[in-house]
Amino acid sequence: MRGDREFRKVRQQGAVVRDPLFTLRLTEYRPRYGETWQPRAIIGVVISKKTLKRAVDRNRARRRVREALRTLPGGLPPCRAILLPNPGVLTVPFPALQAALIRALAKAPGRVKKGAGGPKGGNSGRSQPVSVPVTQGDSSA
Repeated sequence: MRGDREFRKVRQQGAVVRDPLFTLRLTEYRPRYGETWQPRAIIGVVISKKTLKRAVDRNRARRRVREALRTLPGGLPPCRAILLPNPGVLTVPFPALQAALIRALAKAPGRVKKGAGGPKGGNSGRSQPVSVPVTQGDSSA
């Protein structure tokens, strides 16, 4: 993401998913003004000095998270997101980090599960019950 404006929009309008390893704030993908529609994931990784004191640790955490996101099986949903890693990201095994990211992205509100019909958005991808009219068999003898 570029600029304070985009980060501010995600912070204000984004849904929060918390995990012991990180906090994820995300909104749906919208192109910038004048940009063509190319649904993709745009994720900013933010680590404060308060979270990790040493620059070496902040950079290592940032690299681990980026690589975990890049190599996720099934790819990333189109969204704009801010990922705030915790210090545990440095010590957790890499497959566990990927599993946590998959769980967080699956919990994201408004995410439609693959193969689910119907409109986007809604109640965490859960489908609403649909009433189907029941017809009786032929009544002509």
